Amino acid sequence: MRYPINEMFQTIQGEGYYTGMPSIFIRLQGCPVHCHWCDTKYTWNCINDNQISYKALINKNISNKTWSYVNIKNILVNIKKQKWQAKHIVITGGEPCIYNLSFLIKDLEHQGFTCQIETSGTQLIYASPKTWVTLSPKLHKFPLLSSILRANEIKFPVSKKQDLFYLDKILFMLKHRKPCHIFLQPISQKIDALNICIETCIIKNWRLSIQMHKYISIK
Repeated sequence: MRYPINEMFQTIQGEGYYTGMPSIFIRLQGCPVHCHWCDTKYTWNCINDNQISYKALINKNISNKTWSYVNIKNILVNIKKQKWQAKHIVITGGEPCIYNLSFLIKDLEHQGFTCQIETSGTQLIYASPKTWVTLSPKLHKFPLLSSILRANEIKFPVSKKQDLFYLDKILFMLKHRKPCHIFLQPISQKIDALNICIETCIIKNWRLSIQMHKYISIK
């Protein structure tokens, strides 16, 4: 099984439930959602002209639109070769759930890693029962009911107060079915959005996600 990978790197998770957790990020190429405020637009398309070799990928030190097909064995080999210490894997994108992640996650868990998927919820989720699913719904693409019910946390991006009505619709579908952590995240560090998130989190007893990595200037 091969996956189109844009980059792999070790850092600190800056968002949601696992904020502050040392993590290895596996960023997949390809996304049909296309949020206008997306900060990884370079992952949207798998263009053949941007495909590079596995060797070039593992030596890549900047985030850009180049990508490479990598099999599971080489993903594990690269993690070991880099001597990364983190035991938490974040599979992100792009939209990682356009691919069947169950094969990759199975082998990662067998090696002792915990796994987290960051997804818009617009695609079916193929993962292990132990996989932590972070659902980040987008206003223009309503998530699948199966994704809502599978989510361990909902990390909702907020630009204006009206956005919260959209979240209410999602939470109504989740109501009484399972516990789920709710995070509000201001889009692009906008101060008005931040104030809305803080006020709502206090009222609803939800949690704030502020994309810590952007504030402390890490990847």
